[in-house]
Amino acid sequence: MNKPELPIETPENRGHQYFTDAKAAVARLQELYDEATGYLHDRFQELIEGAPHRARFRAFYPEVRFVSTSYAKLDSRLSFGHVVEPGTYATTITRPDLFANYLEQQIGLLIENHDQPVSIGPSETPMPIHFAVLSDANIVIPHQGAANFPLRDVFDVPDLNITHDAIVNGEGFTYPDGARPLAPFTAQRVDYSLARLAHYTATDPSHFQNHVLFTNYQFYVEEFEAYARQMLANKASGYTAFVSTGNVEITDGETPIETPKKMPQMPTYHLKKADGSGITLVNIGVGPSNAKTATDHIAVLRPHAWLMVGHCAGLRNTQALGDFVLAHAYLREDHVLDADLPVWVPIPALAEIQIALEDAVEEVSELEGYELKRIMRTGTVATIDNRNWELRDQSGPVQRLSQSRAIALDMESATIAANGFRFRVPYGTLLCVSDKPLHGELKLPGMASDFYKTQVARHLLIGIRAMERLSEMPLERIHSRKLRSFEETAFL
Repeated sequence: MNKPELPIETPENRGHQYFTDAKAAVARLQELYDEATGYLHDRFQELIEGAPHRARFRAFYPEVRFVSTSYAKLDSRLSFGHVVEPGTYATTITRPDLFANYLEQQIGLLIENHDQPVSIGPSETPMPIHFAVLSDANIVIPHQGAANFPLRDVFDVPDLNITHDAIVNGEGFTYPDGARPLAPFTAQRVDYSLARLAHYTATDPSHFQNHVLFTNYQFYVEEFEAYARQMLANKASGYTAFVSTGNVEITDGETPIETPKKMPQMPTYHLKKADGSGITLVNIGVGPSNAKTATDHIAVLRPHAWLMVGHCAGLRNTQALGDFVLAHAYLREDHVLDADLPVWVPIPALAEIQIALEDAVEEVSELEGYELKRIMRTGTVATIDNRNWELRDQSGPVQRLSQSRAIALDMESATIAANGFRFRVPYGTLLCVSDKPLHGELKLPGMASDFYKTQVARHLLIGIRAMERLSEMPLERIHSRKLRSFEETAFL
């Protein structure tokens, strides 16, 4: 005989409230989020301690809801902060503590641009128990069957049917009641990525800064830590702390950091500023799958820019080891994003990023104009998914590389740029030539020249300088309309 379904118990629903003040709206979101997570936390503790499972316990994510009734033309210079046409718009919200500045900014623009209030209240999307207790290190959710009660009978669990990228992929997503999305990600999609980030990087998502550097070489980590220590010793630098793997945080340049016995898949380091405008470095390792994984999850934090500063194969005989490559186009043969972003979609170079990178190369190398061309080429970067492509018949790949006018080959850059395009995160690429497989200079021990070693040391500094330049730009300038489609979410 089937057991009768348990009754559903929820926190008291106090309905929606209207707000014309963004800070007050975010405070209400925090209150509702705390109530929901607290309720689920307490019920879970009771059951773990042996209380009978008398009901199914459910709490809901808070939401922001907005109704527009006018076609009035808004300031078209902004690529965000407004809805495209009359209708009802909504987004579920998680971790308002982590996203407080972002939410205040985006909600504030919406209220200001439309002269309409937002409505804050509980959504109809249940909050999975796993995400509700994620920030409590003392609680571990047992696997199904390991607890003394049937977990899925009593609590909501993560649902892959509503954890997706339908909004950013332009697949016409609407909420069950017909509301169109206000933000590029739903709350459960964000929670999923926050959990993955903590797992892959061994640092808490709260440490991530608005400017993210990706690399595929450990040497850059060492250089980044050395730079961070210099900045912490200089109180005028604006940097306040450095966070290493395992959430080890230092605030002065002399404090030692012990190397962890077990490194995560993607070691990550954060040179922080109080307002979040510092720099995060992620060593993603090798391959487009890693590049996609990292950017899929970092995207929910809505960074202002990410750049790839890694190694590549130079494809022109005129290049030397240690030369720089500034990508202005991408040949995508990485394949990991084909289902999300078809290869026929162009990935444009972004002027703001290109200028920041070129200016940074000039500053660090102390070269300019025609002299700068001796160490830097601008052109197409090809990204492939086969590291040992040289071991197959080369006639096909080499012909495609030549036809594309590619000047460099790697396994990450086009993936990072394409995911930046897909997620509306400004992107760019500056690579350093580490081998020339078409010209007999394979990546082998002992082949690096002194010039190459010097350039590699400079490479990370160039990426940092470019990020510092980008951090000085107004938000509306770097988040330009180039990355926005016909019908965009109001939130960045």
